[in-house]
Amino acid sequence: MMIMTNRKVYPIPTRLNLLIVCGQIVCFFAVMLATSLATQWWQIGFLFVTFAILGNSIYSIVHEAEHGMLHPNSTVNDVLGVLMAILFPAPFHLIRQGHLGHHRRNRSDDEAFDHYFDGDHPWLKWLILYGILTGFYWMLVVLSNFAVLVVPFLFKRRFFEFDRPSAAFMDALNPRTFWLIQIEAVLAIVFHGVMIWSFDIAVWRYALVYFGFGYSWSAMQYVHHFGTEREVLNGARNLRFIGWIDRVWLYHNWHLLHHQRPNIPWIYLPRLSEQQPGPRESLVWHYLCMWRGPRYTTRRIQEPPSHVFSTVDGQDV
Repeated sequence: MMIMTNRKVYPIPTRLNLLIVCGQIVCFFAVMLATSLATQWWQIGFLFVTFAILGNSIYSIVHEAEHGMLHPNSTVNDVLGVLMAILFPAPFHLIRQGHLGHHRRNRSDDEAFDHYFDGDHPWLKWLILYGILTGFYWMLVVLSNFAVLVVPFLFKRRFFEFDRPSAAFMDALNPRTFWLIQIEAVLAIVFHGVMIWSFDIAVWRYALVYFGFGYSWSAMQYVHHFGTEREVLNGARNLRFIGWIDRVWLYHNWHLLHHQRPNIPWIYLPRLSEQQPGPRESLVWHYLCMWRGPRYTTRRIQEPPSHVFSTVDGQDV
């Protein structure tokens, strides 16, 4: 069935979103300025944690833009998405296609990182899952800024036949947006280079503080799905963390609700939870559970047909 959203019932909170964007930008530059001035290890540690919280909040805004829910004007929505994704740093149109593809492939054989099948390389599945758990996945996304410019020919399925999820991601990339992805990659590289130079930030301090966000973002990319039922809309869970952080992250941990209603803006998710009560388990506990690694299975789940989904800017949600 089609997932439809009544914008009269669930209007995009435009003014609030714009206020959040402005606040995040101010906080971002404050953290980078503090990083340039930090001299003690405890200061670096504090900024590591601070930017882990702030960076995931910034990504939550990018996530709204990925679904076309940051601003009702699609052009403004995408411009803001590009702007905020630069702080990730990542090309917006690359991570958008990856995320919307995730909604389509969720818990299918094309995206079951907690399982391996006949014909798979178990060691590769373990490596990928532990890469997600330890921040390496975020590093790959950051390196994509350089890859799309230096080795763009690698973004083809034939180079990733050894790994089904990667091959499925390459299949889903829209070649008509590749020039946009390259421009966004240049903007991200130039922005961060100029910022490091103008703020006189030691590269190792910049990298360490940024990794606070990178590690936490990467670690949470599968925690809402690990061990859930193999079903595209219901294969997720709502998790709980520290209350005020949950709000700063724009209720991103209401993840099952988001997958069931992907075109509902973030602000309405707690209200929806009242209509559909269910358990909210510990995010930390489920993160620790993921360390048990992937398990062998013979159950195969194919990607559902495209008519199950609504679209955002021509992309399957």
